[in-house]
Order: sequence, then C-alpha cells, then structure tokens
Amino acid sequence: MDLNGLSADQAPPISVPFRFFLTAPLFGILAGILILSSDVITLSNRFSMESIAITHAITIGFLGFVMLGALTQMLPVLAGVKVPKVGIVSKISYPFLFLGTIFMIIGLMKNYSILTLISSVLLGVGFLVLTISMLIGLSKVTNVTASVRAIITSLFFSIFIVLMGVYLLFSHGINIFSSLHVVIANVHSVWAVFGFAGLLIIGVAFHVLPMFYVAPRFKHFCKTKVTLIVSVGLVLWLLLNLLADSYSIIAKIWIAVFFWAFATTVWKKLNERRRPIVDVTIWYWRSSAVFMTLGAFAWALNDLYDSVYIVVVSILIGGFILSIMMGMLYKIIPFLVWFHLNARGYMSTPTITEMIDKRLAKIQFVFFIVSMVGFIVSFFIPTFLPLFASTFIVSMLILEYNIISPVLIYARIIKTKPDFDMSLFSIPIEGNQ
Repeated sequence: MDLNGLSADQAPPISVPFRFFLTAPLFGILAGILILSSDVITLSNRFSMESIAITHAITIGFLGFVMLGALTQMLPVLAGVKVPKVGIVSKISYPFLFLGTIFMIIGLMKNYSILTLISSVLLGVGFLVLTISMLIGLSKVTNVTASVRAIITSLFFSIFIVLMGVYLLFSHGINIFSSLHVVIANVHSVWAVFGFAGLLIIGVAFHVLPMFYVAPRFKHFCKTKVTLIVSVGLVLWLLLNLLADSYSIIAKIWIAVFFWAFATTVWKKLNERRRPIVDVTIWYWRSSAVFMTLGAFAWALNDLYDSVYIVVVSILIGGFILSIMMGMLYKIIPFLVWFHLNARGYMSTPTITEMIDKRLAKIQFVFFIVSMVGFIVSFFIPTFLPLFASTFIVSMLILEYNIISPVLIYARIIKTKPDFDMSLFSIPIEGNQ
C-alpha cells in the first residue's frame, strides 16, 4: 500500500464517517423490502411512487450516505483539505438526511403530502450544508490535483441535482407539476449518476487505485482531460434536451464512450498492479467496470427502443455505482480503523486484511451479483422478482455485519492503553471538531 500524501493531523474524528457508513446498508435492506413488496409492472414505470421511493432509498440512503461519509474522511486525509467544523456539520447534516430520506419514502409511498414537503426541506438542508462546507474547504487547496479537481466538479453537480430534487419533491408535495417536470427529472437523474457519482468515482479512483492496490498511476490525459470532457458532455446533453431533443443521443454516446474508456482503464490498471493479490474488492472493481460498460451504452441507445428498457439501464448503472461503494467500504473502513488507532498510538492492532471475514465478504459479493443479474431477469420473467429481492436483502444484511466488525475492533482496542503516548502530537479525538 502506498501511503504517500496522507495527512494524519487533518483527520476528523472516526465517528464522522462511521455514522454514515453504518447507516447505508440499512437503507439497502429497506430498498430490498420495498422491492419484495412491489411488482415488476409497477417498478417498470420510472414515475410510479414506488419506483421513485425505492430508487432514492438506494441513491440517497445507500449511495449518498457512503459517498458523503467517505468524503468527510478522504478530503482531509488524502488531500489535506480542512472541512470547516466537520464534526458539527456532519452532526447537523446526518439527521437531516436520515429523516429526510425516511420521510420522503413514507410520503411518496403513502401519499402523505406534508411528509413529502418536509422531506424536501430536510434533504435540501442536509445535502447543501455538507456539500458547501466541503467546497469551502476545497477552495483553500493550493495543490489542485486531478482527484481534487474531479471532486470539486462532482460537488458542483451535486448542488444542482439537490436543488432540482428539492423542486421535484416540492412539486409532488403540492401536487402541481410544471411543463418541464419530466425534463428536470431526467436531468436530475442523469447528472446525479454521471455528474456527481460518476465524476466522484473517477476522482477517487485516481488516488485510491495506486494507494490501495499499488496499481500504475493514471496517464496525464486521463487525469487532466476526462473530468472536463465528461462535464462538457453532460452540459451538451442538457442543451440538446432543451433545444433539439432528437439529437441528444449524440451527447449520450459522448458520455458513454468516456465512461467506457474509464472502465476499461480501471480494468487495465488492476491487471498491471504490482501486487496481484486478489480479494473481494478487486472483484467489485471489475464487476463495476462491466456494469458501467453495459449500462452506459444501454442508456445511450435506449432512446432507439422508446425507453422500454430504462429499468434494465437503471439496474446496470446502479450495479456500477453499488459495486464501487461496496468495494470501497471493505477497504475504507478497515483502513480508517487501522489509521486512527495508529494515530492514537496503538501499534498492536489487526492488519487491514484481518478485520473483515474474507469468506463472508465473498458470499456477500455473490449474493449481490446474483441480485443484480436476477433483477434484469425479473424484468422479463416477473415471477422471479421476490427471489432476487430476497437475495439483495441478504447481501445487504451481510454487508452490514461485515462493516460493523472493524468498528467493534476499534471500540474494543480504544478502551485499552496505547503502546505509545501520542498526547504531544496534534491528533484529533472525539468531540474536538
């Protein structure tokens, strides 16, 4: 593992990312239960309340919590970014996001307008407080690396998608929809997937693959041009949607090609890593590359089929982001436990690879892949949906258990006396930020 560039003195308390990480699989379990209680016909309509609720249980509840939790730790540690009052900010944003997501799901599923309206405020505040704080911290960075540039761009996209999401939720709450409602919903979803999540994953990959996997560094063109090219493609897609919808496929293919190129590059980097040790996180990176390639081109060409396969597209692209997030959880959480314990003077700790049961992690991966493939099969053979909803729930339950294990190791060790007295060093402890 290449640990060059890590900044221990900027690290926030470990509770900051962990509260987000430990909550994420719970929303995955909830999404699985909602899928189990629904049917293929309802879920095939992307504008049904059930589809919207389930989609956001996964995108906000699981993916959003993982990405925001990771950023609170990765920005200070990997980029030396000091997020202002990160402990306080996270304690404010977390309940807003948690309650906002729950209220949104209940409000949409049960048609409770007041809960839907409240959720629009809670989610807007929760996201914007944390996002703006991160951007303030990033604005003070003097060494703007490719990772930092991609993260900044993704956070700007996130502000737009949050504002659009608030507008869409508010429209559902008052049951009044403008003529641009569908267009805004489309932009909201596409910019969320490719602009926020996609660019964030690209930026993190620039740093994480060489660090965790000792893979070759990305080439100069990839690090300096891809973020700009994808951003231009997303803006072009927006303009074509508004002005010349029949030509929007040009921008879609543009975006798909560069995400396919990124997925191919990731696969190649993993093949060229200097320590070719295979673990479940490698499987997740590889599966994400496959999902991204299939999903991006399926999305680009879906208009040719009158969007009848949009559910399949959503599953494939969802598989891409979910694979990355799960794989990173298996890396980030043990790393943070080891990192924070060492920073506090604990040297006799389990290694990063010893903190999670490898066998259970592999079982969880199998259940997840079976679920993703099964959801696509269920689109054509609806009777299989309950089976694969159940395997998805099981995969999330195992994931929750697997990420709790390192946290319990941290809780046990932190109660003991450290090997070295680190009190003379500037190491953050709980409650200092």
